[in-house]
Amino acid sequence: MPGIDECLLDVMRLPGARGASVVDWTSGLALGTIGDSPNGDHEATAAETAEVARMAAEQPAFTAGLPDVPTAGDGTGVAGTPPPVEDVIVTTRAGYHILRFVETDFDSSVFLHLWLDRAEGNLALARIRLGEMAERLVLA
Repeated sequence: MPGIDECLLDVMRLPGARGASVVDWTSGLALGTIGDSPNGDHEATAAETAEVARMAAEQPAFTAGLPDVPTAGDGTGVAGTPPPVEDVIVTTRAGYHILRFVETDFDSSVFLHLWLDRAEGNLALARIRLGEMAERLVLA
């Protein structure tokens, strides 16, 4: 079971990977980063992607049809409940940003962010591998 650093190293082995991070979407803080950042600042990128993740996870339009899952007062899940969204993919002219939510034993407010080069990366492969890595990731 890999920790954050080992998981990020594995993510960077994906073809076209430009940068990656593990982010807490409730606080917007990066728990770990590797590679490049789209805007040159990993912490700013973490805060910006956390806004996207929070929007996707908290809006009824994206969670409609799911069984009612208990949430804490701040909108996060409670211990042992899966995140309501599996992943978010943002496509730009130069690349892809994949936000993969990680199910944890505590509040499931963590996601993996992968910045993938559009010309060199394989979006389908990256999404599958990111899902596998999210399942194995161990957060202490």
